[in-house]
Amino acid sequence: MAANPRTITDVQATILSAHANCTVEDKISFYDTWSKLYEQDMKILDYQAPLLASTCLADVMLEDRDQALVLDVACGTGLVAAQLQKLGFCNFHGLDGSEEMLHLAQSKSLYQSIQKCILGAESLPLSSDLYDAVLIVGALSGGQVPYTTICELHRVTKPGGFVCMTTRSNVSNQLYKTQLQALMEEMEQKRLWVKVKVQEIELWEKATSELESKGDSIYIPGTIYIYQKSRIPT
Repeated sequence: MAANPRTITDVQATILSAHANCTVEDKISFYDTWSKLYEQDMKILDYQAPLLASTCLADVMLEDRDQALVLDVACGTGLVAAQLQKLGFCNFHGLDGSEEMLHLAQSKSLYQSIQKCILGAESLPLSSDLYDAVLIVGALSGGQVPYTTICELHRVTKPGGFVCMTTRSNVSNQLYKTQLQALMEEMEQKRLWVKVKVQEIELWEKATSELESKGDSIYIPGTIYIYQKSRIPT
């Protein structure tokens, strides 16, 4: 007999269980265990971030996409790189804290380089001013990656390169989002980068609880940010 298909309730329970894990080791273990069901569960959640963020980046990188070197931070199983490849990007490096997620990403033959990195606990194991574009999609949220990680994203981006970041705009993530945006604005005031685009998305993904949904919608909203690193020395 075939196994019972997973439902939105199953996915919600899986995601909510992650919030009970406090240590970095617990989080990594959670994602290692979840890796085999991750893409199936993202489909059930109707998770739009990889497609939407990739499209936003492509909108500001109109030329030489096939030559651009792209860093996919918190790459998971490779959902973002798969979307970017459809849009003409070819050269990807990936970072993630979960070895099992990285194994699945590597199996897709999208990445020229894959490295394990515990985001927030250590600096990115990469040289400065290296990438034409850096993305972090889905990981900048409360209980996941510290918002201060964006300083490292900026560091490894080439002058004139782009940093594409997303966060959720649901009720429980409002404090994190406020702190994240404050740091983005502080970095802009210091002329480290310039805001290129901010896009608010109403239908980001299905909510993991009734408290997180907005009005009658079963979805939560999200936000995409694109900044361009300054070309002049700071």
